[in-house]
Amino acid sequence: MIEIQHIYKSFGKLQVLKGVNVRMEPGKIYAFLGPNGSGKTTLIKSILGLVNLDAGEILINGQNIKHNWQYKNGIGYMPQIARFPENLNMMELIRMLKDIRKMPSCEEQYIRYFELENFQNKALKNLSGGTRQKVNAILTFMFNPDILIFDEPSAGLDPVSHIKLKDLILQEKEKGKTILLTTHMLSEVEELADEVIYLLDGKIYFQGTVSELLYSQDELRLERAIAKITQKKTAKERIKV
Repeated sequence: MIEIQHIYKSFGKLQVLKGVNVRMEPGKIYAFLGPNGSGKTTLIKSILGLVNLDAGEILINGQNIKHNWQYKNGIGYMPQIARFPENLNMMELIRMLKDIRKMPSCEEQYIRYFELENFQNKALKNLSGGTRQKVNAILTFMFNPDILIFDEPSAGLDPVSHIKLKDLILQEKEKGKTILLTTHMLSEVEELADEVIYLLDGKIYFQGTVSELLYSQDELRLERAIAKITQKKTAKERIKV
């Protein structure tokens, strides 16, 4: 359970989050959408403990995450771009993380799942972007976290690996995990998301199902509904000017 309570965050004079309130329950996939600069990345980084809030609270399973780094052990995070120590190979990286986390892990099943057996001892710097992203996926799942956060997870993946990742995400949902997803692939949102959280100018403009979002904009396709919201924002800005 993730509860975000009236959070604010500014960078200098730029106010990025403006009183965001949202509650995310186990067993659901939440897709974060919004134009560039809407606050999606800052909100995700706040949950990960990478941003210090100006005001408000984030609770995970009822516990405030502030000054409580242990909660991070229950989160798996798959960023858009896989950045690893270039001098290590995949198994050395996995062993290093196991030494740091000191938690039970199940990396072997994910190595087989993504068919990376032949890449275990190859230097990470020599792997393709798609293969590095599959390594990224292994690190995300291997400690069996209760919360999974994906930031454009399909970036660089081939179609087969993309399908495998989506199937795995749905399997984790069925286990009762809380799953957060940011993506520009609206077909991914339609296929995976139980709820859409649409951010606009640092506030939550909409939260609900894809069907409810379509209904709210009187559209049949998600991409047209999103475009209509963006056009409304642009029109308001022109009026202010």
